[in-house]
Amino acid sequence: MSQDPLHTTARLYLCTDARRDRGDFEDFVDAAFAGGVDIIQLRDKSLEASEELELLEVLHTAALRHGRLWAVNDRADIASLSGAPVFHVGQKDISLDAARGFLGKDAVIGLSTHSPKQVDAAIAAAPGRKGLDYFCVGPVWATPTKPGRAAVGLDLVRYAAQAVGGADAEGTGKVNESLLPWFAIGGIDLSNVERVVDAGARRIVVVRAITDATDPAHAAAALLAALDAAS
Repeated sequence: MSQDPLHTTARLYLCTDARRDRGDFEDFVDAAFAGGVDIIQLRDKSLEASEELELLEVLHTAALRHGRLWAVNDRADIASLSGAPVFHVGQKDISLDAARGFLGKDAVIGLSTHSPKQVDAAIAAAPGRKGLDYFCVGPVWATPTKPGRAAVGLDLVRYAAQAVGGADAEGTGKVNESLLPWFAIGGIDLSNVERVVDAGARRIVVVRAITDATDPAHAAAALLAALDAAS
């Protein structure tokens, strides 16, 4: 990924489960990419390792076909075995240093943040190829995909926008929106994406806004159009 900065231009990031209830994982990820999704992360903690690796191969093939990215959540061993270009961790998962040591300098690594302190730490961890490549802020609104996780609201989105902007204003040239992309996540859909953009986000992570859609390609395209209209 060091010579292929697709993650720095990504605006629409999708997390999906294995879609066992529908049995359409391959068709679904293909449609989502066709609609304009930049990154798809498989996030399904019910999967055995062998099942996850099989689905990741399907996701990998679809991503190659569309020239997009794909991601593994939480498990660095699965990310390494599958050759995933993007790896995402939460605050209580493997540390950034450990993940970087395991996956090497070319992996794109992202981190979830839920507070101003965590946003500040993410920004501080960014400089250099051993650092963080992107972070997510949320959940903006409560969502059933993260049960028990309190919503952070739009204030943390505003804080992240100001914090990244402030780092850029210092003139270091090391931390800014292009070098450290960040995404708002949590309960975001067509009904509220404008509010998220107004708060300072230019990139979003969604789940149900696309996974629950009858036409995933159309849903993705509509979200991108809404991002453009609100920006």
